[in-house]
Amino acid sequence: MVDLNVGSGKAPKLPRPGKRNILITSALPYVNNVPHLGNIIGCVLSADVFARYCRLRGYNAIYICGTDEYGTATETKAMEENCTPQEICDKYHAIHREVYEWFDIDFDKFGRTSTPQQTEICQAIFKKLLENNWLSENTMQQLYCGRCERFLADRLVEGACPIPGCNYESARGDQCEKCGNLLNPTELINPRCKACQTTPHIRDTNHLFLELPLLKDKLEEYINKTSEVGSWSQNAIHVTNGWLKEGLKSRCITRDLKWGVPVPHEKFKDKVFYVWFDAPIGYVSITACYTEDWEKWWKNPENVELYQFMGKDNVPFHTVMFPSTLLGTGENWTLMKSISVTEYLNYEDGKFSKSKGVGVFGNDAKDTNIPVAVWRYYLLTNRPEVSDTLFTWADLQAKLNNELLSNLGNFINRVLSFIAKPSGQGYGSVVPDASGAESHALTQTLYEKVGKHVEQYIEYMEKVKLKQGLKTVMSISGEGNSYLQESQFWKLYKEDKPSCAIVVRTSAGLVYLLACLLEPFMPSLSLEVHKQLNIPAESQWSLCNERGDIEIARKLWEILPDGHIIGKPEPLFKELKDEEVEFYRKKFAGSQADREVKAAAEKAAEQLKKTNISDVEEKKHQKKPVTDLKAKLTPEAEISITRLDIRVGLIRKVQKHPDANSLYVEEIDVGEATPRTVVSGLVNYIPIEEMQDRKVCVLCNLKPATMRGIKSHAMVLAASNSEHTKVELVEPPNDAPVGERVKFPGFEGEPDDVLNPRKKVWETLQPDLNTNSNLVARFKDIPLTTSTGVCKVSTITNGSIK
Repeated sequence: MVDLNVGSGKAPKLPRPGKRNILITSALPYVNNVPHLGNIIGCVLSADVFARYCRLRGYNAIYICGTDEYGTATETKAMEENCTPQEICDKYHAIHREVYEWFDIDFDKFGRTSTPQQTEICQAIFKKLLENNWLSENTMQQLYCGRCERFLADRLVEGACPIPGCNYESARGDQCEKCGNLLNPTELINPRCKACQTTPHIRDTNHLFLELPLLKDKLEEYINKTSEVGSWSQNAIHVTNGWLKEGLKSRCITRDLKWGVPVPHEKFKDKVFYVWFDAPIGYVSITACYTEDWEKWWKNPENVELYQFMGKDNVPFHTVMFPSTLLGTGENWTLMKSISVTEYLNYEDGKFSKSKGVGVFGNDAKDTNIPVAVWRYYLLTNRPEVSDTLFTWADLQAKLNNELLSNLGNFINRVLSFIAKPSGQGYGSVVPDASGAESHALTQTLYEKVGKHVEQYIEYMEKVKLKQGLKTVMSISGEGNSYLQESQFWKLYKEDKPSCAIVVRTSAGLVYLLACLLEPFMPSLSLEVHKQLNIPAESQWSLCNERGDIEIARKLWEILPDGHIIGKPEPLFKELKDEEVEFYRKKFAGSQADREVKAAAEKAAEQLKKTNISDVEEKKHQKKPVTDLKAKLTPEAEISITRLDIRVGLIRKVQKHPDANSLYVEEIDVGEATPRTVVSGLVNYIPIEEMQDRKVCVLCNLKPATMRGIKSHAMVLAASNSEHTKVELVEPPNDAPVGERVKFPGFEGEPDDVLNPRKKVWETLQPDLNTNSNLVARFKDIPLTTSTGVCKVSTITNGSIK
């Protein structure tokens, strides 16, 4: 029977003798973007469900996670947004925290890797590896960008994937997003610097390597023993065996970067640790931020079980690299016992992608007004445990309407609403006595069925088969609906009140059992059911073996005490209609950049509509002024962005100005009979070879101006940072037609033939031309748009266009 007077409080936990001590981690999300639904189900949500289940069973469990903050991607994002890496980390750490809080992710500690604890522990592990001779020094060839004047870390290089049959054009230097293979930057076909798009060249540089081949025997012994005992997921075993079969190679653990954990070695003091060497150590350092006694969790393999959750692309770093690193120290580390790996969750007709902005992101889910319980349920029923799965809005609608609403919500609301009915129609909100339940045939059948389902639920959850665990709970709800129908309780209320009382109290117990079993999956729903049952949330029941809770779960009629007064029943779910599904499908179609254009166009159109209405109303109330007809002037046209004639141009020829070192002279095709001659002051910013055959945005109706003896008949638009130390061309999409006019959604009008310099049209409009954090060129917040997409710059965010 439920104890309605239990209190609880949170405090840092340490392993306890005689208890199952479970340390749970999920792959640390990288801090340079907003997480999408694929990231959430692949890591933090799955781990959260298992952590909540462990607490439900009475295990001594902690859940550790945080943002992975060091490395190339952070430096790159900082360059894009004109700020420091620390500022980027602070910004996106807060965004991640907010998203996970909304998704009800209950970490014991959500930390970050840019901490003193990370530096201390990472350097200590390195020193042990060095002392034990598991590290070697080697010269490697690395791509160097002459324009950026630095070695390019893996993620600062892009090119075509070299794996036969893949040929993905935007593979990163460390890994191909399409085929999943790990790469070296020098293997890429036609590599290019991500920052400036120039072709880098190979140079020699010295680095430190972890000698995985020398650790092979220790690693294989660990893998062979643990993968079986820990019931590793098949995809994790497959990926790991693939690495072992190909033969382990020495792996570089240092990088030529500034943002990271410094290497404590005089010869390598200007380098930092490679992010995949130091990132898994983040689990340890974040635990150290949680408790000073972190070693009781991380150096206690006899009493602690480590469960790790991640997407399939992270597997080798957790089954090969990280264990090898810890084994190499010679210390008694808690190594991973069980690993749960998900495949990819795809979106409608493509892959979720942070870099391309495709799919539904964490903040998007919040903005839909679809409850978090529904999002968690859908992601977990669709969890890609053995193969890729697909997110579709129609499928979300079906699962909400047919499973949550018609099955679960219907059963709970039906039971509680009947109890809440006034005496004579129900039980006046009081749970009735259920004497004789042990001999009630239909109830005993339910007793047997639910008991088997609970056992099956525990078996699935212990093996981290979360999707099957959730399906089992929903089967219990289905049994509850069948029980109500077969009992015909509405007839029993009139004809056999003792039997009706048994059915109702048993059903009320089943409602509470469902709330408990579903708590790991849908905690907000569980809280709401507790509220409607009038049971304090802190009295959460457990499925603890020591207390015999599993046996109590079978005796549903004993779970809630007779005489207990329930709260007010309310519907738990709302139907998702076809028109809402269509609205969301359209709203989240395409990439985030596409959505930005659409939103800006709608906003501009609304502003224009309001302006027009305001003008009409103003004119209605204006009195005609008495004017001297002789003094009547022609009205001046409004200074609108439509007065600019900006077109897609193609630079056909470019050369340096014969009389000016800082000027180029270009011949640009803007869709006219002959190319226009244009003079641009870009020599100090853009190499001449990068100007040739490039599509650009050209302002075509400036009054021609002579520059050092050559007349310029247009102006190429370029963006600069605030210090004007960096300048980049504003580029239309590659497939934008030459000569097409660049438009501003929501604004209509023809351009001036030639801008009158005395009216200062360009000077008035130019200060509002800018680039945003997504590199989109804009007038105020309206993107410069062509028929094939928006105009962008390469790296300058929050820049000025002129």
